Amino acid sequence: MPDLITETPSPAAAQTLNTETPVMAFAQLQLSPPLARAVAEMGYETMTPIQAQAIPVVLTGQDVMGAAQTGTGKTAAFALPLLQRMLKHENASTSPARHPVRALVLLPTRELAVQVAEQVKLYAKYTNLRSAVVFGGMDMKPQTLELKKGVEVLVATPGRLLDHIEAKNAVLNQVEYVVLDEADRMLDIGFLPDLQRILSYLPKQRTTLLFSATFSPEIKRLASSYLQNPVTIEVARSNATASTVEQRFYSVGEDDKRRALHHVLKTRGMKQAFVFVNSKLGCARLARSLEREGLKTTALHGDKSQDERLKALEAFKSGEVDLLVCTDVAARGLDIKDVPAVFNFDIPFNAEDYVHRIGRTGRAGASGLAVSFVGGKNDARLMADIEKLIKVKIELEAVEFEENLPDIRAQGRINDGRRMYSEGTQDDSRRPPRSAHSGVRDVAHEGQFARPARDERAPRRDYTRPPVAPRDPFFDKPYEPSAAPESAPAWESTPRAGVRSISANIKPKRRVAALFKAE
Repeated sequence: MPDLITETPSPAAAQTLNTETPVMAFAQLQLSPPLARAVAEMGYETMTPIQAQAIPVVLTGQDVMGAAQTGTGKTAAFALPLLQRMLKHENASTSPARHPVRALVLLPTRELAVQVAEQVKLYAKYTNLRSAVVFGGMDMKPQTLELKKGVEVLVATPGRLLDHIEAKNAVLNQVEYVVLDEADRMLDIGFLPDLQRILSYLPKQRTTLLFSATFSPEIKRLASSYLQNPVTIEVARSNATASTVEQRFYSVGEDDKRRALHHVLKTRGMKQAFVFVNSKLGCARLARSLEREGLKTTALHGDKSQDERLKALEAFKSGEVDLLVCTDVAARGLDIKDVPAVFNFDIPFNAEDYVHRIGRTGRAGASGLAVSFVGGKNDARLMADIEKLIKVKIELEAVEFEENLPDIRAQGRINDGRRMYSEGTQDDSRRPPRSAHSGVRDVAHEGQFARPARDERAPRRDYTRPPVAPRDPFFDKPYEPSAAPESAPAWESTPRAGVRSISANIKPKRRVAALFKAE
């Protein structure tokens, strides 16, 4: 299907452009020497379809609404043309006033913000343009000091950016370019009110770029509200999965999923993989279980601190960890090269998350494998949603386990926290054998399993109760009334003082002469 570039029609007229995506080299863009040098050092030679279509449009200053499969280079598609247009403001001054924020990039997750900020710094390292990243989960003071020095490109998550705006650490009245990356994810996690507040602080005259892997009705409404006659760029069918990713769906029971994971890793000879689950608790439990089974595993989910999340990603990137068990917090935009496989241990609740999950493999034209384990109660409905979204008929396959693979269910705890045992796990060495035809013990072997005599056993502890203290017989006698006393008690013989009719604290009324005769 040819890639389409269609400009949203204005009220007066409508225009549609259908063009083939030519294979273009970065040398044809005529970038400035500092940017061209940085691009060459990063090994960029040929542009991806989204880059070939979006970069020339952004260089003209038009608004863009771009949709492309994840892993196709959307970051370079907006970062390079924005840096090229901002070079006219480049200066070597140390004054913060000479380095106001001119480009704002908003992203949904901390990890994605860090990744995009690193890419922007690499592109601009031979220029005097400054960049910074702000995100939650960390102290604001280092971020505040960096913002006070002045930055041209600010990469941020919406929540922390609002904190800096309210603290007057970030001034956005000179912003010329706004990028909403992974916009559908920001709407999914409830960032729409924050986006509306942030965009209200920006100048009306600006260039707005919206990039997403999927186009939903909500995204189109957002674009119609904040983009002015945007050029819509779709380099592939909406919500399509990458053609370089092999998708396999296995019908596996809940208790056999870990065993199936071991089977696929062994038969395919894979060293690293993402393993996606739906809940933070399930993520932590599965990571601990796989670690006990001999796989180098770490967990990544929303309850982890920012330092723990960054350390987990670094360990996975450096090869110290084989499996990264994570929730959908890692499904958007993370660019880790040469990851051969993605496992959907749990089928995602949102069908669009499936597209983003499997997009972590098969990036930049490489091949990848996406394996989904289907066996939960609601998996049939979720699989139907995925079929409808990607428009591909899904066929379930059975997993044939090797006989020498260990039975994971017989090794103690499983993912749901219960303990299950099979007959083979109990110690049968101390149990006397039974006859093959009856349920009674074998008399021939009775001697070796006979219980030792009582005098050979360890002495039994004495659990008798301690002796009871003797009771006083006085308390056991029945009640006997005492004889009448000869004299009254002392407290009754003492004469009582006169009883006042009113309280001593109340003063009596003063008598006043009456002017009339009382009857």
